[in-house]
Amino acid sequence: MADGAIDPQDLGERLVGAGADEVERAAEAALRPKKLDDFVGQRVVRDQLSLVLQASIGRDTAPDHVLLSGPPGLGKTTLAMIIAAELGTSLRVTSGPAIQHAGDLAAVLSSLEEGEVLFIDEIHRLARPAEELLYVAMEDFRVDVVVGKGAGASAIPLTLPPFTVVGATTRSGLLPAPLRDRFGFTGHLDFYEADELERVILRSAGLLGVDIRHEAAHEIAGRSRGTPRIANRLLRRVRDWAQVRGDGVLDLRAARAALEVYEVDPIGLDRLDRAVLTALCRRFGGGPVGLTTLAMTVGEESDTVETVAEPYLVREGLVARTPRGRVATAAAWEHLGIEPPAGTWAAPAPTTGGGTGATSRTLFDEA
Repeated sequence: MADGAIDPQDLGERLVGAGADEVERAAEAALRPKKLDDFVGQRVVRDQLSLVLQASIGRDTAPDHVLLSGPPGLGKTTLAMIIAAELGTSLRVTSGPAIQHAGDLAAVLSSLEEGEVLFIDEIHRLARPAEELLYVAMEDFRVDVVVGKGAGASAIPLTLPPFTVVGATTRSGLLPAPLRDRFGFTGHLDFYEADELERVILRSAGLLGVDIRHEAAHEIAGRSRGTPRIANRLLRRVRDWAQVRGDGVLDLRAARAALEVYEVDPIGLDRLDRAVLTALCRRFGGGPVGLTTLAMTVGEESDTVETVAEPYLVREGLVARTPRGRVATAAAWEHLGIEPPAGTWAAPAPTTGGGTGATSRTLFDEA
């Protein structure tokens, strides 16, 4: 990752951030489905993965290596756990940033038992020496252990039992082609529709023992930015409000009041998102304006605006990126309740749930 870039895991600090820290992951653990049939959404990937697993179980062999790609918070880690559970084997968990030397990976690989699943999160961040070791391990089930140093060093091949690597990445374009080609199955996870998120919320509420109304689940789903992790986080905050300031029941009033306290608006924008939109429309007349200038106006670093706020604003068609800078679309003016000037950029109709409804439409690729 480039110097100064923001780790997706750090985005969990925002209530509507898709990343998660260790505390967040611990809270999620109790809500994760244990079987593929219980996994909500991602129908295409789920059906394809089911075929791969059932076929391997029927042949009594380890399935092909699996690569799961997509934005954070959509269920890649959950699917890795489900794969191990469906195969009736254990899951070994590590991450790309944790493996910075080939020896680190060799130690993990040499300890695997037959049929085990090795889950590597953020696999695109593996160090290059570890990548090259993983190529051989995935294809030939072998690692070469180097003994000695300098001219007297020698490589001793160590045979590994058959195992399955499940790699997860939020940036599949950064995966080297040789590594990507070694995965027999690749599944891309898309953002969820609002009705799918509603089912996620109702299921999670049942596991948490929360009394929730369907209209409240619908309201939370509409503010969850198409991401189950955010939906479950908002559910927990609404539960807190209902417990402290309400009667313990998660109804529509509780959902709206709680999310107002936490500054999550009806389309899932938070304080930073609205600050960017407001500056773009009120201070700069809708743009175009450069990223650095826009970031200074809202009191944030350029990387923060570009990595944290901008992706959702662009995806929902509220902001467009042009060669001259960022531009507010007609949907942005409408959301802020401001009359747009003539010639304001328009955005298309929605194709995903949980937003204004507009999806991203960049009229010109940014130089």
